[in-house]
Amino acid sequence: VKIMLFNSFEYIFIFLPIVFFLYFKLYRKNAIAAKLMLVSASLIFYAWWKASYLLILLFSVLLNYSLGSAIDKNVTTFPAFRKRLLLFGIFINLALLGYYKYHDFFIGTVNELLGTNYRLLHLALPLAISFFTFQQIAYLVDRYRGVTQEHSFLNYMLFVTFFPQLIAGPIVHHKEMLPQFKDISCGFINHDNIARGLFIFSIGLFKKVVLADTFAVWATVGFDTAEHLNMLEAWVTSLSYTFQLYFDFSGYTDMAIGAALLFNIRLPINFNSPYKAHNIREFWRRWHITLTRFLKDYLYIPLGGNRRGPIRTYLNLFIVFFLAGIWHGAGWTFVFWGALHGLAMIIHRIWSAYLFRLPTLLAWVITFNFINIAWIFFRAKSFDDAFKVLHGMFFGDIVLPAALQNSFGFLQTYGITFGNYLGNIDGGKNTIILLASAFSIVLFMKNSHQLAETPLGYPKVVYSAVFFTAGAMSLSRVSEFIYFNF
Repeated sequence: VKIMLFNSFEYIFIFLPIVFFLYFKLYRKNAIAAKLMLVSASLIFYAWWKASYLLILLFSVLLNYSLGSAIDKNVTTFPAFRKRLLLFGIFINLALLGYYKYHDFFIGTVNELLGTNYRLLHLALPLAISFFTFQQIAYLVDRYRGVTQEHSFLNYMLFVTFFPQLIAGPIVHHKEMLPQFKDISCGFINHDNIARGLFIFSIGLFKKVVLADTFAVWATVGFDTAEHLNMLEAWVTSLSYTFQLYFDFSGYTDMAIGAALLFNIRLPINFNSPYKAHNIREFWRRWHITLTRFLKDYLYIPLGGNRRGPIRTYLNLFIVFFLAGIWHGAGWTFVFWGALHGLAMIIHRIWSAYLFRLPTLLAWVITFNFINIAWIFFRAKSFDDAFKVLHGMFFGDIVLPAALQNSFGFLQTYGITFGNYLGNIDGGKNTIILLASAFSIVLFMKNSHQLAETPLGYPKVVYSAVFFTAGAMSLSRVSEFIYFNF
C-alpha cells in the first residue's frame, strides 16, 4: 500500500505537471470538463493509497451534499425536519469517523477495564477522514443556517476532494473555496501565482525532507528505541519532535498552498510562526489555524463560548480541547494531551483576568516549554515512553562532551560525567547545531506566508531553486507526513 506523497518523484515530476497541463488545456475549451478532470485527478490521487476506501470518500460526499440539498428544500415547509436532517447528518459523519478511527480504541479500553476479550478489527484508517468529516459537518451546519450560496454538485465535489488539501488540510471552508471554483479567472494561467506557488512549495519541500526528516531520526530513537536517556538526550529527543512536527506539518501545508496556487486557488494559511507565541491562547491562534477556527465556530460558540459566565467558559474551553485531543488520535496519550491544553487555556484566562502580566521573555519560555512537554504525550506510543523522556529531562544523568573535560573536569565532583553525550539517540555535534538553527528559523526568520507576500524578484527565484534542489536531492528517503495518521 503506497500513498502518493507530496515529497515523491511521481507526484512532483509526473502527477502534478500532467494535471496542471490538462486542467488549463481543457479549461480553454470547456470549464466543466476541466473541473471534472480535476475531480477525477483528485480521486485518483486518493485511490492511489487504497482504491476500495475511495468508496468511503464518495459515500461521504454524496450523503452530505444530498442532506444539504434536503435541508435547503425544507426551509419554510418543515423547519423541524430540517433540524432532524442536520442532526442525522452530523451523527452519520461522526459515526463513520468513530467506526474507523475509534472502534479498536473503545473495544480495547472495554477489554482492559472489564477483562473481556472482544475482537479488535485492526481497520486501516481511511486517509483524510478526520479532515473531510469536519469540512462537511461545517458545510451542513452552514447550510442549515442559510449562509451557503453555492449549490453546484461539481463545485462541491471539488471543494471536498481538491487534491492539494484533501489528505491533511488545511481544513477549508466552503465560503472561501466555492467562490473560487466559480471564478472564471481561475481557468487561465497566472504567472504570478505560479511563481509564488513554486516558491511556497519549495519551502515546504525543504522543511519536510531536509529539516523534519532529519529531526525524525533522533526523535524516533529517543521515543521508541532507547531504554534510558540522560538529561541532554531527553531534551534533544523532545525538542527534535517539537521541531519535526512543526516542519513536517507546516511543510505539508506550504506544499498544499503552493500546489493550489498553480491552479489559481488560494488555500487559507494554517501556521503563523506558532513557536513565537507568548501564551497558549496565542499559540492556538498561530498553530493549525483552520482547526482552531473550526473548533471555535462549530463547537466552542455553540456550547455558549464565554457568554454564560466564567465557570461555563472554563468548562467549554476544556471540552473543546479534550475533544481536540480525541480528534487527533485514538489513544489515551492524545486525550491527556488535549486535557493539558484545555487546562492551560483555563489557567491562561484566569491569569489574564486577575494577575499581573509576565515579562515577554519569561512568558515565551513558559509557553514554549509547556508546548514542548505536552508534545511528548502527543508523540509517545504509551505513557511509559512519555515518562521515560520526562524522567530523563528532569532527573536524568548529566553527561557533557568529552572535549569539555579538560576545562570543566571539576564538575565531576557534582556527579557530572563526560563522554558520548548523545549516544543513546545516535546524535552528535550536528544535532546541537541543527537544533540551534531550528530555534533561529522559528523565532527570528519570516515564515513562508510572510515571505510569499514580499515582491517577486530575482532573489526569490534563487531561493526557490535552492530550496527545491536541496529537497529534490533528499527524495530518495521518502517518508509520510505525520498528519496522514490523523
